[in-house]
Amino acid sequence: MLTSPQEASDFLRDLCTIQELQALSTRWQVARLLNRGMHYQEIAERTGASTATISRVSSWLRFGTGGYRTMLERWPQTNS
Repeated sequence: MLTSPQEASDFLRDLCTIQELQALSTRWQVARLLNRGMHYQEIAERTGASTATISRVSSWLRFGTGGYRTMLERWPQTNS
């Protein structure tokens, strides 16, 4: 029902704490790097994410509902 990126941003900012937003951002970075074939250790060093988080994101990429895949397909390549 949100009609613009700004509305989505405003909604998420009101809904989530700063720590939750940072966690979401880290998970998205991890998903993008996994999609590029980067190894767990390099992702951990680059993002600060734990290997447990990286493993969870990897599982969601493979066995989740497809949300990550949809966004990865739509994400501009210049921003990967």
